[in-house]
Amino acid sequence: MNLKRVVVTGLGALTPIGNNISEYWNGLINGVSGAAPITYFDASNFKTQFACEVKGFNVEDFIDKKEARKMDRYTQYAMVTATEAMEDANFDLEKVNLDRAGVIWGSGIGGLQTFQDEVTNFNQGNGIPKFNPFFIPKMIADIAGGLISMKFGLRGPNFTTVSACASSTNAIIDAFNYIRLGMADVIVTGGSEAAVTIAGIGGFNAMHALSTRNDDPQTASRPMDKGRDGFVLGEGAGALVLEEYEHAVARGAKIYCEIGGGGMSADAHHITAPHPEGLGAKNVMLNCLRDAGLKPTDVDGVNMHGTSTPLGDIAESKAILEVFGEHAYTMNLNSTKSMTGHLLGATGAIEAISCILSIKHGIVPPTINHFTDDENIDPKLNFTFNKAQKREMHVLMSNTFGFGGHNACVLVKRLDF
Repeated sequence: MNLKRVVVTGLGALTPIGNNISEYWNGLINGVSGAAPITYFDASNFKTQFACEVKGFNVEDFIDKKEARKMDRYTQYAMVTATEAMEDANFDLEKVNLDRAGVIWGSGIGGLQTFQDEVTNFNQGNGIPKFNPFFIPKMIADIAGGLISMKFGLRGPNFTTVSACASSTNAIIDAFNYIRLGMADVIVTGGSEAAVTIAGIGGFNAMHALSTRNDDPQTASRPMDKGRDGFVLGEGAGALVLEEYEHAVARGAKIYCEIGGGGMSADAHHITAPHPEGLGAKNVMLNCLRDAGLKPTDVDGVNMHGTSTPLGDIAESKAILEVFGEHAYTMNLNSTKSMTGHLLGATGAIEAISCILSIKHGIVPPTINHFTDDENIDPKLNFTFNKAQKREMHVLMSNTFGFGGHNACVLVKRLDF
């Protein structure tokens, strides 16, 4: 089969360390922590009282107030980043076949705040069923992709991937496959999440998944550090415009990089814990390399899933050594979750964007908050601790692993590689 080449022509981001692509990148390379005490609700009675919230965001700067009220926060984030990405891609939509332009979005949870509010308000009443007519459209995880398509008139493939923390990486891989198989010319992809809510914090606390370092939230996300005690919940969105290469060239588009391949696997092990030897993580990276037709030695670095959980970081580090062997010691590894926190279903999108910008600028963002080596993690691996490093990058991989054992990995490369 003659597969099409797929390139990235637009980017958008709304994150705890920056509300657009430029701010996000500056936050990354300067090692900014997005963690701070929770402002959305009184968290004083929770085990975890901090998160990585989006800061200084006023939805009415981007979306009409009346329309914004019909959207959960996760959808607002999606609309803002998709708009930034489409503006960055600089389309003349009158010259695009909109039947071959679509949206494939990712969200692990969707409208959690909406669900929480509606159910809470109902329970406080007299038991008579009375719900907001926008309850269901605001809550469902696929509505963000639907609204993006409506805004830009994109009539091609349109659906949402839900695979917990791997959701937006799966969305990117699906978009990549639809284009390279010739089923679309342009797809807006990425993911959004807004789970910093009473239910979100409370639920993850009940699982003992979150850091409880309330006395020092800015250093709480500590991937690969011996003192790590769980992840920090984040929120936001990332959007990418993927385009068939010849289509992009014909319209004179700016091209960031090429999507080289994608891999998927399952741990088939446990609902929340990773396989202790990183079997699923190993397989997903090997599958990604195989799909891209590249060797392990072609890869310059990996943006790790690296959530700052005791078991996960060890398993992923083992998997990297299994896949890359001695070459692993020459690579730059990093976990940008040390800065952004864990954006759940949106994490794959913003971390793929980090890889793309690393290739563009020749800089690897750091893994901040490293204080003490973990004797269970090989100290010879270069995790880009605490300070960004300059390096010419040709090929990067981004790992995302979700509850349920879902693993997804996407590979991006320079156009001339």
